[in-house]
Amino acid sequence: MPQSVSGVEMRKRQQAHIEGPPQAPGHPRPNTCCLCWCGCCKCLWNEERRERPERQTCTKMDSIEVTEEQHPTLDEVVAWARSFEMMMRSTEGREIFKEFLQSEYSEENLMFWIACEDLKKETSPSTIEEKARIIYEDYVSILSPKEVSLDSRVREGINLSLAEPSSLMYEDAQLQIYTLMHRDSFPRFLNSSVYRELLERKRACLDT
Repeated sequence: MPQSVSGVEMRKRQQAHIEGPPQAPGHPRPNTCCLCWCGCCKCLWNEERRERPERQTCTKMDSIEVTEEQHPTLDEVVAWARSFEMMMRSTEGREIFKEFLQSEYSEENLMFWIACEDLKKETSPSTIEEKARIIYEDYVSILSPKEVSLDSRVREGINLSLAEPSSLMYEDAQLQIYTLMHRDSFPRFLNSSVYRELLERKRACLDT
């Protein structure tokens, strides 16, 4: 089924975040990686981050532990505005964020990130191979309607890993999509009716 115009426009905007602005002829990019905010060792952003670690903005998180979670309190939901990682650690947070991403035709970013988290927990080679293939077909293949926006460097690394899949083969891609959601989608989520309505529901629970 063809994507809607809104979905296509959203993909173009996200791809622009991945690739960065076009460069004028004769003016090559500085010595940075393809993803200028990814935090790799060549990034100027990462050099500045190492010099000022106390101001670092989180662009990745440790794997989510499987735990029985209580519904977040109003204070916790308010705190999400200050911490993308805190929201992503919350089951309800991920669900409400997914609802917002669906309105922007980009929920595949979160689904890809969750699938990578699931893959990292596997130890069986046969299960790893199967799940790695499914992730590729669902989110990396250019033939998939749920393809996520990854730069050529990361795609090349994934293609090289396909011969011998590992539980961590999508780690660079996962970080890139996590950072994309953090920098591109999360600020709009905080200003969305989805988040505001959740805050109102939590406040209403305190009043009853």
